[in-house]
Amino acid sequence: MTVTQDGAAAAQPSPAIAQVAYHDGEFVPLERALLPVTTQALQYGTGVFEGIRAYAQDDRGLAIFRAHDHYRRLLRSSRTLRIDLGRSVEELCELTAELLRRIGTTEDTYVRPLAYKRALLPGQKPGVSLSGVSDALSVNAFRMGSYTDPAGIRCTISSWRRPPSDALPVRAKVTGGYVNNALAVDEARAAGCDDAILLNSRGQVAEASTSNVFAVIGGRLVTPPVTADLLEGITRDTVVTLAADLLGTPTDFRDLGRDELVGADEVFLTGTGTEIVPVTEVAGRPVADGAPGPLTTALMGAYQNVVRGREPRYGHWLHPVHV
Repeated sequence: MTVTQDGAAAAQPSPAIAQVAYHDGEFVPLERALLPVTTQALQYGTGVFEGIRAYAQDDRGLAIFRAHDHYRRLLRSSRTLRIDLGRSVEELCELTAELLRRIGTTEDTYVRPLAYKRALLPGQKPGVSLSGVSDALSVNAFRMGSYTDPAGIRCTISSWRRPPSDALPVRAKVTGGYVNNALAVDEARAAGCDDAILLNSRGQVAEASTSNVFAVIGGRLVTPPVTADLLEGITRDTVVTLAADLLGTPTDFRDLGRDELVGADEVFLTGTGTEIVPVTEVAGRPVADGAPGPLTTALMGAYQNVVRGREPRYGHWLHPVHV
C-alpha cells in the first residue's frame, strides 16, 4: 500500500493492462483470451476494430465517450467483411461497460473491440474467403491517459500513399489495411518525426497514420472530405461540432494540398487515441511560428471539458459506467 506524506492511504493505480477481457462469449482472465495460429484474421487481415476511450469524470465516475457511435461504425465495418456479431449497438455498449466494471477502474481507459474471421466452417475449402468462416468478438482494455505532446508534434509527408477506396474499404477499420499506416509511421520515425501524413492517389492530403488532419487557413477550419480516401473519425466529427457550437467556427470540407498544409496558420490531428494534438512542423518546415495556435488550443480545452462531463449539452455522448 502506498502512503502519502500526511499518513493517508493513497489510491492504487489500475494495472496498465486490465487482467480481464471479453472473449469467446464470456469474461475471462486475460491469459485465457488466446487465439490459435490458424485464425483466419491473423492469416489474411480479415478483422475490424475500434478504439474507444473511457474518461474519468469530475464526479469520480467513468464514462465511455461516444460509445454508440463507435459501435455503429464497428457494425458497419463488420458488414463489409461479412462478420455477423449478432449483437446490437446497445448490447455492445453495455458489454463494454460491464467489462470496465469487472476491471474496477475509474481511470482513463482505452478499449479495443476486435471483430474477426476465426475458422473455416465444416466442409469449406482452405483459402482466402469471407464466406464459410466463423465470426468472433474479443474486447480488451488498458489504462491510457493522454500520450501526445500538447506542445506539438513533428510530421513528415509520407512516401507511402493512402490506398484508394476502390482497392481497399478505407472507410472501414479493417485490420489488414493498417500495414499501410505502420509503414508510414516507421518511415516517419526513422526520419526523426513523430507521425506521418499520407497523401491519396491524387496527391491530396488524406489523413495521418491513425488520425484525421485539420488546418486553419485564412481564419477558416479546413479538413479533407470523405472522398479523399480517409476514415471518418469520430473525434473528427466531435471537433467539427465543437468548433461550430462553442467557437463559432464552421469547417470547410475540401481537398487539401500538401503546399496548403505546409503554409497553413495552424495544423492539428484528431483521433480517439491522439485526441487533439497540435502539429508544429510539417515536412521539415515550421507551421506558422512553430507553436500551437489559438484555435487548436481552444479546441483542446473544449474537448477535455466535454469528455470529462463539464458540458451538459453533450451529455448524450457519454455512456456512464455504473458501479
